[in-house]
Amino acid sequence: MVKGLLHWAPVPRVLAFLSLAVLLTACGPSRQEPLRLEGKTMGTTWSLVISEANGLKAEALQTAIDAELVAVNDLASTWQSDSELSLLNQNPQTDWIPVSEPLLGLLQQAQAVSEASDGAFDATVGPLVNLWGFGPDKVPDRVPSDADIAAAQAISGNHLISLRASPAAIKKAVPNLYIDLSASAKGYGVDRVGGLLEKRGVSDYLFEIGGELRARGQSPRGDAWKIGIERPVEGERTVHAAVTLGDGALATSGDYRNFFEKDGVRYSHTIDPRTGKPIVHQLASVSVHSETSAESDAWATALMVLGEEAGFALAESRDIAAYFLFKSGDGFEAKVTSAFEPLINEDPS
Repeated sequence: MVKGLLHWAPVPRVLAFLSLAVLLTACGPSRQEPLRLEGKTMGTTWSLVISEANGLKAEALQTAIDAELVAVNDLASTWQSDSELSLLNQNPQTDWIPVSEPLLGLLQQAQAVSEASDGAFDATVGPLVNLWGFGPDKVPDRVPSDADIAAAQAISGNHLISLRASPAAIKKAVPNLYIDLSASAKGYGVDRVGGLLEKRGVSDYLFEIGGELRARGQSPRGDAWKIGIERPVEGERTVHAAVTLGDGALATSGDYRNFFEKDGVRYSHTIDPRTGKPIVHQLASVSVHSETSAESDAWATALMVLGEEAGFALAESRDIAAYFLFKSGDGFEAKVTSAFEPLINEDPS
């Protein structure tokens, strides 16, 4: 096994933060045979479609992509004990701790989304995620006590992190602060591979990790990339809406694939940092389109926590392109922000 490729999380954990697969909708003849590659990383799979191979060597490109994804694991995996982030979490210092520029960038983005979402997105939510049994320290399905929740919240919160740009460093207000970047680092991995492809002159591609994706240029059909947003039903893989992606990224967060039930109550993996408990609203999934997959990833999580009303209001006010699917009777209803409306292609049903 290549170091790092399967060290992020088992599949349920990945789906906890990705939640929805985004499926390619392909129709019509290709200009020429595209190059297709796939592999494994972060407890899930990755896939790449390059519209025209143009002399690219598949084996060499596969090796380069795998190496780039290993580097992402080495940077930000909480499942890999020797990653930079894991070593940071293990460091009890409360003085400035040097970090790499890439890790600082991820931390800065997480802090910005946390502040903009009034704490709905929180990279320090790890103790609460673990407490509810959805993290690396997985425990049998159980509902924690209010005292345990309060104790986890005491060592959580964006306010416990200070960042310094030059030289790059972080200061933790409490020694046992635990940072989990799973809600944005997979998107970051998608962007890293996208950058690798573009440096090699690839201008027409679609790359995804477990449903988080990034597209550039034209599809093999010679038109804009079109994808399908999955209907959020456990055990089914059907498309709910078709979207023209164009040059952009899309990430989806949902609550229907990773949960447990106790005494007839269903507990979602999506934890609201402000309450310390799983979300209880009717929002089933949120898909966010932006320039980078990392940004889409983080905002999809934040809006999922906020719910169908507060999340939609915030997305609309910040001109975020977001597609909301919420439970309504026996089915689902969709609500899209003004920025997302131009992306809707057609109803696949």
